[in-house]
Amino acid sequence: MRADAVRGHLDGLLLAVLEPGPLHGYAIIAAVHDRSGGALELRTGTIYPALNRLERLGLLSSSWQSSGERRRRCYELTDSGRRTLAGERTAWSEFTTAIGSVLNPAAPPGLAT
Repeated sequence: MRADAVRGHLDGLLLAVLEPGPLHGYAIIAAVHDRSGGALELRTGTIYPALNRLERLGLLSSSWQSSGERRRRCYELTDSGRRTLAGERTAWSEFTTAIGSVLNPAAPPGLAT
């Protein structure tokens, strides 16, 4: 899938994969990849700036967690992030319905008899 297809939808993707609970960066990348059936491959240079921006906006919070000797920053949704995700889902549904109506019309206008 083209990288530009994700543009404009990255925030919603990140919020959605964080909905079940906190994840660190690599796990977020893997979750998007897995949930998309391998169609979406995000890069660290794409997600970390987005995660930082979403945290500054108050949609995510983060904390350091240790796994053995490794420390990882884990991100989770805030209440505001959950509300924003609900809005993203509504907007996505409306968008796909509108585009689907154009690309796959039930019957072209003017052809009904």
